[in-house]
Amino acid sequence: MTPLMTSAVIAGMAAFLASVVLTPLMRALARRTGGVAKPKNDRWHTRPAAMFGGAAIFVAVMLPLLLLLPSTRESRIVLAASAGLFLVGLADDILHIKPYQKLIGQLLGAATVVWFGLVLPWTTSFPVNLLITLFWLVGITNALNMLDNMDGLAAGVAAIAALFLALNFQGSHHWLEAQMLVALAAALLGFLVYNHHPASIFMGDCGSMFVGFFLACSAVLPATGGGRSRSVAAVLAVPVLVLVVPIFDTTLVTLMRKLSGRAASQGGRDHTSHRLVALGLSENHAVWMLYTFAITGGLLAMLVRHAALDVSVGAIVAFTVTLTIVGVYLARVRVYDEAEIGSSRRKALTSFLVDFSYKRRLFEVALDVVLIVLAYYFAHALVLGPAADSSGWHLFLRSLPVVVAVKLVALLGAGVYQGLWRYASLGDAVRYACGVLLGSAATIAFVALVAGPVALTLSVFIIDAMLLYLAITGTRFAFRLLRRLLPSPHQRTGKRVVIYGAGDGGELLLRELLNNGKLQRVPIAFVDDDARKTGKLLHGLPIGGGAAIAWSCRGYGADELLISTTKVPATRLREVIDECERAGVAVKRMNFDIRTLTSEDLTIRVSTPVQPA
Repeated sequence: MTPLMTSAVIAGMAAFLASVVLTPLMRALARRTGGVAKPKNDRWHTRPAAMFGGAAIFVAVMLPLLLLLPSTRESRIVLAASAGLFLVGLADDILHIKPYQKLIGQLLGAATVVWFGLVLPWTTSFPVNLLITLFWLVGITNALNMLDNMDGLAAGVAAIAALFLALNFQGSHHWLEAQMLVALAAALLGFLVYNHHPASIFMGDCGSMFVGFFLACSAVLPATGGGRSRSVAAVLAVPVLVLVVPIFDTTLVTLMRKLSGRAASQGGRDHTSHRLVALGLSENHAVWMLYTFAITGGLLAMLVRHAALDVSVGAIVAFTVTLTIVGVYLARVRVYDEAEIGSSRRKALTSFLVDFSYKRRLFEVALDVVLIVLAYYFAHALVLGPAADSSGWHLFLRSLPVVVAVKLVALLGAGVYQGLWRYASLGDAVRYACGVLLGSAATIAFVALVAGPVALTLSVFIIDAMLLYLAITGTRFAFRLLRRLLPSPHQRTGKRVVIYGAGDGGELLLRELLNNGKLQRVPIAFVDDDARKTGKLLHGLPIGGGAAIAWSCRGYGADELLISTTKVPATRLREVIDECERAGVAVKRMNFDIRTLTSEDLTIRVSTPVQPA
């Protein structure tokens, strides 16, 4: 181990131990002085928890940085400005200052950093870089502040981001900056000992603003995340990828609050983590899912630093499309009261936006434009090599606008924009194939007409069609995949049921149970009298034999047996009922019937109000 690595390890251990020791001391002090966060309607926690955990993080970071490590002009600027943001957050925790007052403090801290020349090198224009840096520093600070909405979430995500930023520093041979971030990550991990669910202490605004500003400043330091690397993609993408979770959460929350007629600064249970829990994940699982996204972003940042431009762009776009689809899926989760939604609809502009948000055709078309361009680009890159000054790439640029228009018309003509994503099926996949083939044929005809048959490279169009079909099909089936990966809320509280009959009726019943949460039942297995089906899987659920149904139900821990077929003889049905009654398992039957409407069905029942005496 080199001396520089040894210094990083020592600084990290010192920060971790200091955080582990100081956090319970701050917890005791907060409880004694009344610094306790009490549960509120617009807050997630359900029991009181101590505040000022951020003070322990602040001291645990500063001690090793000031006592054990050398300093540079840039590091002193970052530490001083971050300390200022800690004081602003502490003032908010104690005095509950106004949001605009916090913003002024954040702008002062950001202006200090910019004044001393630490500016993101994202463009060739210094004034533009200056404005981008101010927006970045304030935006990331607030993003992490907003992410502090569930036990262990902000601290864990920030620790992951700090570690990946440290790795990027190490790759650029800037060890001091890497050591600073290792100390921050270690202090956050020490704080997580007490902040993981169920948390006994919160970091508060003093912690979230200090940590957020420290991380944001790290992207401004000379070698951060590829900031001076050879790749333009690294310059722009690495800081964003490392901090993708707070950026994603803030973007989703801000958009949805604006669309719902709420103030962006208004608190509430509408963050990404809250929506995941509303979909059925436990609090711990929701937090770990966001940890996974943070780690994925960090790994992509490492890839972008070292990979070719084509590979970097492909990975970034795939990750961005994935996050976009996840965001659209989470936006469908109802987290606001009906009264709030109703009042927002009465506002003219908000009403337009809310109604428009449910009509996603424009989003589909915009997404397909991106997919068409990317498929066409990567098909050329795979066949012709990286973009260069060649006839093939000149033809790509000339034909691209028309190719996009032609393929959109083909997809429209094939009925691609008439389907519902959540019910995407094999028939839709065939429709996508027809649209892609029609568009590819029209594209080939256009290129042959404009440039002549000699200019055609058939392999480009074959690869283009394959990539576009995979992209369109993948995005459309993403909702179904998410519905299978994310459990419904009733799957934690509903009755566990075994379905009797692994045929068409059983498959129909399974779909209804999965799609209709009001039934409050969780399918866990099938049983069937057909021995040929025993041991097989149907939609991922095991199929047991019908010889010992009650034993199978007990083995699966079932509360009910649901009969899905009408083909069971009466004698066999009687055996099943008797066997389940002895085992204490309820037996119920699916009822699917088509009947004629009667006058009773058309009667509107109006309840008569009780008259006062």
